[in-house]
Amino acid sequence: MSKIDPKILRHKVENINTLPTVPGTLKRLTTIIEKPRITLVEISSFISNDPALTTKVLKMVNSAIYGFPGRIASVSHATMLLGLNVIKGLLLGVSVFDLMQKTMNGLYEHSLACAIASRVIAQKKGLKEPEEVSVAGLLHDIGKVILTLEFQAEYETAMSEAKNKGISIYDAEKEIFNATHANVGGWLAEKWRFPRNLVEVIEYHHRPALSKNASLETAIVHMSDLLVRARGFGFAGENLVPEVNPATFELLALTEADIRDVLNEMESSMEAVGDT
Repeated sequence: MSKIDPKILRHKVENINTLPTVPGTLKRLTTIIEKPRITLVEISSFISNDPALTTKVLKMVNSAIYGFPGRIASVSHATMLLGLNVIKGLLLGVSVFDLMQKTMNGLYEHSLACAIASRVIAQKKGLKEPEEVSVAGLLHDIGKVILTLEFQAEYETAMSEAKNKGISIYDAEKEIFNATHANVGGWLAEKWRFPRNLVEVIEYHHRPALSKNASLETAIVHMSDLLVRARGFGFAGENLVPEVNPATFELLALTEADIRDVLNEMESSMEAVGDT
């Protein structure tokens, strides 16, 4: 199978609104998110006008992932409490989750668990906005959804290559696409006008040392991804558990007790989330 030209790949990704595989709600949502000066009122109004989206957002916000269980009754309250960056990421998360379940069985569970682990580690490290790190954990593999939607046969080949050769899906993607799901996720995050920190976490979650503006946040999502894989929540396209980046391990300086706490919180939260 011939390699896909990265320029064609990037062009398709950046023109997601025209892809026939992308559902109408997500197309409308990306148009809203890409507005240069979107306000909380506008985004709140957009969600409120879609009953299904409202239900999903409130269910997610009130789940164990965000630490506000059962306390948020309205979309306007959610947007005020979480802020623009988090609500934008959350919206994309709930919109692509349906796609995740159709495109790669288990990616939904993997992403939820990664969001929970990222929030817990961010809190342990004293970050002011743990919810933003949680959103990065939620969206870190969004590139896989787009690659699977638009290049299903090629992505299935990548997963087979990863399994047969005992390599990571990240390396298998490079062989077939000349790019990775992390690159694709980074391109999308830029197009969606996410802050630089969030773009870097998504783009460098496999290579955290490359992050210049969000080294701690990227390290947190990198570690969370590996902890979720090791614990066996969901499926991220391969059964391999890569080694933790040594610099990340030093930067986070998590104790065994810290890691136990993260795993315990992740397990109890995943049980509480159920079918969110």
